[in-house]
Amino acid sequence: MTKQPSLDQKRAAYAWQKVQGQNDEYGKLAKGAPALIMNNGLMQTLAFYQDKGKSHHKALNQHIIGWLWERRPGRDVGVAPTFEQTMAELLTADSQAYRKATEETLALLRWIRQLAAID
Repeated sequence: MTKQPSLDQKRAAYAWQKVQGQNDEYGKLAKGAPALIMNNGLMQTLAFYQDKGKSHHKALNQHIIGWLWERRPGRDVGVAPTFEQTMAELLTADSQAYRKATEETLALLRWIRQLAAID
């Protein structure tokens, strides 16, 4: 009998996969991301990263968006989420769903920050 991985183990595996091959700028950006989200909000942070356009900003943004897409109920398996789709969903989410997305992002970032430091 195979034991299912916990949600935290899934976060860790996802983060480990995503930090592979990222540069130091990505790691520095990931370290500051939780504070940026807490001070400005999830959507504002995603919009900021999207606007910056640098490779490490785009990578972290896509990694966050990808995780949120994986965690969303009724997700389309195998469909790559876009920034626009994610923002539209967050914009129409009720406060509980938005708060859950923010908490899930912060939980993922704990792993990304730790694993990016050792990559």
